[in-house]
Formats: sequence, structure tokens, C-alpha cells
Amino acid sequence: MEGIPINNVVLNDAMTMLKKTSRTFYIPISHLDTGLREAVASAYLCMRAIDEVEDHPDLNESLKVEILMGIQETFNAPNVIDAVTEFLLPYREQLPEVSWRLDEWLNLCPSSAAPIVNRYIQKMSLEMAEWAACNWKIETEEDLDRYTYSVAGMVGEMLSDLWFWNDGTQSDSVKAIGFGRGLQAVNILRNRAEDRTRGVDFFPKGWEMKDMMQYTRRNLELADSYIADLKEGPALKFCKIPLALANATVKLIGSGGNKLTRDAVLKIVSRL
Repeated sequence: MEGIPINNVVLNDAMTMLKKTSRTFYIPISHLDTGLREAVASAYLCMRAIDEVEDHPDLNESLKVEILMGIQETFNAPNVIDAVTEFLLPYREQLPEVSWRLDEWLNLCPSSAAPIVNRYIQKMSLEMAEWAACNWKIETEEDLDRYTYSVAGMVGEMLSDLWFWNDGTQSDSVKAIGFGRGLQAVNILRNRAEDRTRGVDFFPKGWEMKDMMQYTRRNLELADSYIADLKEGPALKFCKIPLALANATVKLIGSGGNKLTRDAVLKIVSRL
């Protein structure tokens, strides 16, 4: 990994946005070493920017497809950051801050890691557009697998590429996808009522809560195996936190709860 000059203003802005958008990932990202921290923060915020377009309650599906496809196409430009800036400008008033500042999050990424991050952001934009176009129609477990890969499995895959970029850490890409899928499945369980109010249900036809719980636990077992294979270092330290929070949330949902309290989160993090 090459040394890079860090723009502290951009980094501080990014960490502030991370804290606003995800308590699950803010803590492990903030503890990464310089270079890897910027790469993972950039990747997470870019993916969050895309996710906020996909989930936006006030944008119709055709507009979501237009924006997501437009973002995807900017990555074919000679200067990606300039292309993203120009493309998003007309949509600024319609998008949340994390989305219209996508160019800033891209700019945070170390240059040698940018090809990794850009490849996955482009791929996620395309697949999110495809899901918006079909109104997130999930009828089978295969559909659910495709969806959870699009929004999270490829995040695990990307992280594995970044671990290798950083210090040569080897990891299992299939288990990495399970790591991402498991975290997303927890979100599906936790947010089902909210999703259904916007006309979206990620449960395959005929599935009940017990079926999604089984799917979630099966992928979290892959995630447990994924981190068990990791050597001591930043990758392992990073992955332990969101996985512990996911496992605790599944246990809570199984007993009738829904969301971990701030105190519960802090206790888990401090234990790790």
C-alpha cells in the first residue's frame, strides 16, 4: 500500500457523515490505520450514497433508475470524480447530503485503492438500478440471494479485496459474500415493517419470519467462518464489530425485540 497525503478536512467530514449514517460501521472504520481507513470510509459512504437513492421514499422508480444508471455511466468517464460532480448537480435538491456529496467520498479514497472501490460502486449502481426497475420483486430464495449480493454481498467481496490491497491479507470470497449477506439479512428482519409501508417486501413468497431467520443465521455462520480464517490484523478487528452486533440483533429479534440500544452497542464494542 502506498503512502498518501491525507486531506484532514475531507476525512473529518467523511467521519462525521459516517457517524450520522451508521453506528455499526463508524466505530470499526474509525479505528483502522491511515490509508485503509480512508479507503473503507470512501467505499462505505459511496455505497451509502447509492443506497439512499434506492431507498428514497420521495423519488419514483423511474427517477431512481435514471440517477443510478447515470452514476454507473460516470465511471466510464476519463475523470470519474468530475463526471460524478457534473451529473449529480441537477439532482442536488432531491437527494440527501450523503448522496449528492458522492464526488467527495470518491476523492477520499487512496489512488491505488480507487480502482477497487470504483469497480464495485459502478457494479452496485447498475444492480440497484435493475432492482428499482423491477420494483424489488423477490419471489424465490434465488431472488433474495441476488438482491442481498447486490446490496451487501459485494460489499464483503470488496472488503476482501481491500484487505489484500492493504497488507496482503488473504480471505475466502464466498465466505466474504456470506458476511455481507448476513448483515443485510439482519437489516431485512429489523426493517420489514418500514419496508412494507413503501410497498416493498424482501421476504420470498410464502416465507415467514422463521424462514428469514434461518436464512440469516445460515449466512451469519458463513460470516463467523470468514472471520475465523482471518489473520490477526486490521481486517479481523474491523469485521468482529459489525458481526457481533448482527449476531446480537438476531438474538434480540428472536426474543421479540428489534433494535439494540446504544448502551448494548457500546458494551459489545468495548468487550471486543
